[in-house]
Amino acid sequence: MIRNRRARIVATLGPASLTAETVLALARAGADVFRLNFSHGTHEDHEKALGLVRQAENTVERPLGILADLQGPKLRLGDFKDGEVHLVDGHTFRLDLDPTLGNNKRVCLPHREIFAALTPGVDLLIDDGRARLKVISCGPDFAETVSVGEATLSNHKGVNLPGAALAISPLTPKDLEDLAFALRIGVNWVALSFVQRAADMAELRRLVAGKAAVLAKIEKPAALAELNPILDLCDGIMVARGDLGVELPPEDVPVVQKALVRAARARGIPVIVATQMMESMRDAPTPTRAEASDVAGAVYEGADAMMLSAETASGHYPVEAVSMMSRIIERVEHDPNWPAVMEAEHTLEDDATDSMVAAARRAADAASTACLVAYTATGQTALRLARRRPLQPTLALTPDINVARKLSLVWGIEPRTAGHPDSVESMTQIAVGIAAGIGLAEPGQRVLILAGIPFGAPGSANILRLAYLPR
Repeated sequence: MIRNRRARIVATLGPASLTAETVLALARAGADVFRLNFSHGTHEDHEKALGLVRQAENTVERPLGILADLQGPKLRLGDFKDGEVHLVDGHTFRLDLDPTLGNNKRVCLPHREIFAALTPGVDLLIDDGRARLKVISCGPDFAETVSVGEATLSNHKGVNLPGAALAISPLTPKDLEDLAFALRIGVNWVALSFVQRAADMAELRRLVAGKAAVLAKIEKPAALAELNPILDLCDGIMVARGDLGVELPPEDVPVVQKALVRAARARGIPVIVATQMMESMRDAPTPTRAEASDVAGAVYEGADAMMLSAETASGHYPVEAVSMMSRIIERVEHDPNWPAVMEAEHTLEDDATDSMVAAARRAADAASTACLVAYTATGQTALRLARRRPLQPTLALTPDINVARKLSLVWGIEPRTAGHPDSVESMTQIAVGIAAGIGLAEPGQRVLILAGIPFGAPGSANILRLAYLPR
């Protein structure tokens, strides 16, 4: 089962989709990677979800990736005596470390690291920006603030500090337990929330130790200031527009999204655009026209994947959401102007290490080329091809099922498992046979095969073979 599109779909699993029938339906509708959101559910729930994905994988006969999304630190207010308070514009309000129940004058903010980062004049955003408190004065254990506009504060609402890098690790004790569990059950990708600096990703890489690919969720403005060092340590990134939209002015988010997609593409690592892509489909069988345009915009930018969150985890129309997103992607990629857009975004210079990949990309422009085939032990050859955004699909052949599952997130890649060939002739036969067998090539069409000799040794591709399917 192949998909008639290059961009991929990440579907979040949750209460609305945790049955064998629904997971299979999501895969058939077009989901390529399934997200386990460790902010919700138990380890038992996530292990069940992974098992259901593996069952679906056997049925649809193509690799399906699993992404474990770690929760990260949650910065929240304490409790109020009456559950909530209402503040008017100009209302003075104190935040402190005192665990006593709050009232309309003060409440506990049990995060010393926030007070350490405060200075007079900065804003604290509460409840995803619905409330704004401006700091008047502060110390190591308190902040005197004034409400900007009317606001309601209630128990455990989230707190954001735009523009500040907090002295806090993104890996909480819960995250460490969740990470160990996720690696034990065999996830393919691990996403780290609350990334602020390169050291955060370095710590995740150390803990993962090559057992999965690692992905940084870019949701803090502080991460933008250290983006290149963060990218050096990533296998992929996620544009997490939810928190970005809280901490950045709304007009900045589309610009930042495009910059992040370009940065990831220049590095040749996959990039996911996430959050509220088709939010209305939690309760409606079709998206709004604005949401359809949002998905289409990410496709035109060349993003590797778009992610569905609550739409598939807790919404009423999970399968319809995946199907609709797939149809939008396909429609954009059949736009006669789409190839020109992809080519305009292609700014890579050829270099010695990618000379064979560049040659394959140029040769693929011939009208008779049906697909490219990349033999890859680690996935790197396939990634380098995807970086150049060839319009033909790329069949990635690897002996490692986990490599194939990781590649299911990557633009234009159709991953499959195959053993190492023992000669150029067998390499050609295997590539042509699988390409024809899954419908990527038809009799008389040309297949471009990229591989490295000796076979099975990780390293740069050094052979490009042209083969034709017999009529």
